[in-house]
Amino acid sequence: MLRRLYDWTLSLAARPSAPYALAAVSFAESSFFPVPPDVMLVPMMLARPDRAWFYALICTITSVLGGILGYVIGLALYDSIGAWLFQLYGLTEGAETFRHAYATYGHWVILLKGLTPIPYKLVTITSGFAGYHLGWFILLSVLTRGARFYMIALLMSKFGPRIKSIIDNNFNVVATLAIVALIGGFVAFRYLF
Repeated sequence: MLRRLYDWTLSLAARPSAPYALAAVSFAESSFFPVPPDVMLVPMMLARPDRAWFYALICTITSVLGGILGYVIGLALYDSIGAWLFQLYGLTEGAETFRHAYATYGHWVILLKGLTPIPYKLVTITSGFAGYHLGWFILLSVLTRGARFYMIALLMSKFGPRIKSIIDNNFNVVATLAIVALIGGFVAFRYLF
């Protein structure tokens, strides 16, 4: 099933609607959707390496915009939507500890967590919940999300054919590692914070 999804995503890159689908996933992931845009971004960059930088730009912009929505959820709607999302992911206890860490380490939390497999929506919602300065939040989000997506674009531009060959020849291993990283991000958030 994952192999068909990967092949479908590769074929999606040729469609005119591909950037819009990528933008929607990137936006949603930063505020409520559990799947990171990398699952679309990497195959699309592999299929169209000439558009890797453009795809990175789309992900950066829409991720930050989605992050602002996540921030608003944390700031204004934490008691209803934000708390429900944290409960859905089983992270209510971690959210409180994470919130208190913002008093001293807010900027480092945003910078470091934006680059890791820890779901970014947890950072955005908690940033709003903790009342972190919105201007700094946006600036740090642009830096960290841009760094992440442009790093992927650089790797795909430089090593794309080799990476595609590795993925094609070892798909089950790569898919398993990606799933472990995604689950590991949620687990890390829950137990480290």
